[in-house]
Amino acid sequence: MKEEVLNKRFRRTRDAFRAATRVFRNPVTTFGALILVLLIATALFAPYIAPFPDQGRGLSNLEERLAPPSLRHPLGTDNLGRDILSRLIFGARISLKAALLVVSIVVLVGVPLGLIAGYIGGKVDEFIMRFADMILAFPSLLLAIAIVASLGPNLFNALIAISLPWWPWYTRLMRSQVVTVKESPFIESARAVGVSSVRIMLRHILPNCLSPIIVQATLDMGYIVLSIAALGFLGLGTQPPAADWGVMVSDGREFFLKQWWISTFSGGAIFLSVLGFNLVGDGIREAMDPKIRWRFQRN
Repeated sequence: MKEEVLNKRFRRTRDAFRAATRVFRNPVTTFGALILVLLIATALFAPYIAPFPDQGRGLSNLEERLAPPSLRHPLGTDNLGRDILSRLIFGARISLKAALLVVSIVVLVGVPLGLIAGYIGGKVDEFIMRFADMILAFPSLLLAIAIVASLGPNLFNALIAISLPWWPWYTRLMRSQVVTVKESPFIESARAVGVSSVRIMLRHILPNCLSPIIVQATLDMGYIVLSIAALGFLGLGTQPPAADWGVMVSDGREFFLKQWWISTFSGGAIFLSVLGFNLVGDGIREAMDPKIRWRFQRN
């Protein structure tokens, strides 16, 4: 029995290693992963690597207001004299936390609903999917702006506003996978021997439907970072003095012609983050999709 468990763990480790090898065999995906590793390390060790941690948290320094890039301030300072590099480093924390929280919420809501709708079918499926369609009928960013405007501008309300119109995509994706998998012979065999519906859904169907969910979640991380920045730019997300890339882009608008560095570097941080998530998401999709996996096997 113990040997059987060890062999099972070995096979899982081997399969995970092979999947990782397929993902990172693509140099573009590796480049995206390096961006994400740098972003995560920056967020984790922000207080230790930021040149001016207090300014990164929002402390003003009017004596060095709108200073251009220099050795003391490699990316310059903003309209309140705060070091741009320190603000970007602390802003990475907010963006990553927001992306992780929103993805966790939409997966925890959307995946179970899609699993139930696809497996049970009938009126339950009809009710869940029509409700999801009703949410999707509204433009997601416009709905998020309306929700934040009604609840009040802050980061917590922004996360709720982004999560509400996002979960139906995971419900639809999960349902489509479940409808296909539940007709498989091994599911019929499980029903024939008397396995309960809950066990079939959790042990047999769910693990076989997670690959597209993982890919979609990775790709959506970049879009969520962009949405958080968009709400911050409009003044509906993170509120000053907390560091937020969208707020920094907004703060630099009126100074852009002469003090270009305020908006440029914060916009560049948003661009690199979204690029990193998209490249890694595309790499995972290619590695997990059997229709195009031959590219890796051929190489």
